[in-house]
Amino acid sequence: QLVESGGGSVQAGGSLRLSCADSRRTASNNAVGWFRQAPGKEREFVAAISWNGDSTNYADSMEGRFIISRDRAKNTVYLQMNSLKPEDTAVYYCAAFRRPYYSSGVGPNYWGQGTQVTVSS
Repeated sequence: QLVESGGGSVQAGGSLRLSCADSRRTASNNAVGWFRQAPGKEREFVAAISWNGDSTNYADSMEGRFIISRDRAKNTVYLQMNSLKPEDTAVYYCAAFRRPYYSSGVGPNYWGQGTQVTVSS
């Protein structure tokens, strides 16, 4: 079971850190990703990290502002979001894959319930 936390409201330019707790070790040996869905838009990829953290992937618009990491001892994946913009406003979802490394052609198999991030100008 994947449970996100850390969402909230922040002003533009601010930062938030999202957490994804993997209470059932669903993703302990698998890649984990963050996705987001803004109102009226399709869900989109944000970032992903490999099973051991040695590989990360980012959507172009997030690279340099967002950092994904994981603490295997705590079974938790994080998304540090910096320099937030109003267009980053969305529900952010954590998702786990049934593979050790992220591949853009393969969707995740397990999803969290999402956490709301609101960025005001």
